[in-house]
Amino acid sequence: MKRAWLKVGLLLISLILLICPAAFAQAPANTKPLVIGMELNYPPFEMTDQSGTPTGVGVDMAHALGDFLHRPITIENMPFEGLIPALKTNRIDLIISSMTATDERRKSITFSDPYLSTGLSILVQKKSTIQNIGDVDKQGMTVVVKIGTTSADYARDHFKNATVLAFPQDTTCALEVVQGKADAFLYDQMSIYQFAKKHSDTTRGLLEPFQKESWAIGIRQGNAELENQVNAFLRDFKAHKGFDALGDKYLKEDKEAFKQMGYPFYF
Repeated sequence: MKRAWLKVGLLLISLILLICPAAFAQAPANTKPLVIGMELNYPPFEMTDQSGTPTGVGVDMAHALGDFLHRPITIENMPFEGLIPALKTNRIDLIISSMTATDERRKSITFSDPYLSTGLSILVQKKSTIQNIGDVDKQGMTVVVKIGTTSADYARDHFKNATVLAFPQDTTCALEVVQGKADAFLYDQMSIYQFAKKHSDTTRGLLEPFQKESWAIGIRQGNAELENQVNAFLRDFKAHKGFDALGDKYLKEDKEAFKQMGYPFYF
């Protein structure tokens, strides 16, 4: 009798597998690539190496995020000002591009928890009389900013007297100061430090931030599942000293310089 019931059971299982072979299959992993947008023109955070391969702090973060979520990633390189439109139109899934989380941008997209603290600083000519942001907005002053950045927003909202010029590349902005065509370049603290170091014979950096900011990962509005996954990754990455490792890998010299100058490091 038991043997008969066993035969019936095996027959039923065979019929189920024949009709629906996926009934006992394991749910497949999410193999759809996570498309991450960034502007690969911002070393050492987002850039390319000599072979054209994406590299840098943000790129390593993107790969670590893909590993955490068990998903392949695809990096889309595009101009900074095109990142939010690309996210809103589903061309990309996330933005990892040293983007400051602002109230204005939150009207269009959602941001993760912050992963880096920074601020806006000033690059000036070496012999300039400018000492702080209060010295910049004056008649006869020319200020340069990068299009689409919070420094451009700051100049638009606060400056009434200085002439403000906007350029698509930060290197162009810095060159305006180096060549004496502009009196000041407003940009993030790390970049101002890098430009002042590179052009130490003609410029100096006023590194004390006149506006404090934080960077976060951009997420399309309404995607709560991905937002939770990204925040879980950031907590895990920080707990496992991932940001410390990135600082040592890409910013070790700068990390030590900031320590000597008394400025807190970013991560």
